[in-house]
Amino acid sequence: MHIDNSQSLPHMAVIRQSLAAHPLECIGTEVRHQLDKTLNLKALIPGETVALAVGSRKIHAIGEVAAACAAWLQDKGLKPFLVPAMGSHGGATPQGQEQVLESLGILQACQGVPVLASMETKAVGALSCGAPVHFSSEALHADHLIVINRVKSHTKFKAPIQSGLCKMLCVGLGKHSGAAAIHRAGVRFGFSIIEEAASLILTRAPLLAGLALVEDGLGRLSRIRALTAENLVEEEKKLLKKAQAMAPGIPFDELDLLIVDWIGKDISGIGMDSNVTGRHRDLSGDFFLPPNPKRIFVRDLSPGSGGNANGIGLADFTTTRLVRAMDLKKTFVNSITAISPEKAAIPLHFESDRETLQACLATTGLEDWSQARVVRIKSTADLEIIQVSTALKQEARANSRLEFESEFGPMDFDSLGNLGGFNEK
Repeated sequence: MHIDNSQSLPHMAVIRQSLAAHPLECIGTEVRHQLDKTLNLKALIPGETVALAVGSRKIHAIGEVAAACAAWLQDKGLKPFLVPAMGSHGGATPQGQEQVLESLGILQACQGVPVLASMETKAVGALSCGAPVHFSSEALHADHLIVINRVKSHTKFKAPIQSGLCKMLCVGLGKHSGAAAIHRAGVRFGFSIIEEAASLILTRAPLLAGLALVEDGLGRLSRIRALTAENLVEEEKKLLKKAQAMAPGIPFDELDLLIVDWIGKDISGIGMDSNVTGRHRDLSGDFFLPPNPKRIFVRDLSPGSGGNANGIGLADFTTTRLVRAMDLKKTFVNSITAISPEKAAIPLHFESDRETLQACLATTGLEDWSQARVVRIKSTADLEIIQVSTALKQEARANSRLEFESEFGPMDFDSLGNLGGFNEK
């Protein structure tokens, strides 16, 4: 295959973004404080079981949060156990979902706390549109339930409720069957059904509390709030606005190329957050928003994704090493459950980063590749330090929230033609 390799690649420099930084100092202490002030301790009877629902995302200090919650319950004489709340992730098997919890460090943090990872569910009702609502049998049969999740913008839809506790209740704890039912209904009726589904579940499930987590612009826990069944839906709406106010992004528009070093399920439900890349497509609709990249090049699949490369279909180009790292079964099951086979489509791929970059730039319509508007990020969850090309120099210098960490220079390739690191924090 002939690809033009006569042109010079853009020179790149490292810049640092000034992002919202409001980290919690004592996470475990805040978890216990929230539970102490929110819950009715008189309603808790020693010996009762409590399902702790945790998901598949790499949330800052999620192991510490889960462990502090479990320890608080044990101090009250209760018997906590972990329930994976991740829909079809982990290959939609109990073993796969338990492995996801292990990869996130949750099992190590919660040593001695058993895991009940059954995929069995019970239908607890139906939505006004007729769609069934499924819920984890393990969580339903516990005396109490605590759900732990991050509140943030969703990658696909915009509504007062997006990603958070409500979605975990009806999609994550719906397991494979429940997640599939919600996605099918969402395509037909819109994803505002998540609020209706969560409200229904709250009348059926033994919810003791929801621990809502909000991260700052640097991806560190900024807020922890314990919510009850009575205020969960409305308080989550308020927390979403706070999360959105701190969410980071790419500070440029009309890019020729966006290079993403890592995608994965531990990073975003669709591998790379469309709120950052500006690109999304499925039956619910396609959108192309700032930074409006003409081409997206994804380099690698995160080890924490367990081979699930859902979202790779949003890229134009990738590497053959990423394709080799894919677990096709996990990827396909997840994309079919989410009714988004587009996101599992494998793009053009080449052996080395250099070849892939040349193919990307050859399809931008540019006469002079050295003037391409290029941004490189580690992942859509890690945006403090990024690389930019020379064509973005003036815009970067004019932005008071950006600081140069290096001079512009040639892209750094190893002997195999693969890029070296730039964001080694």
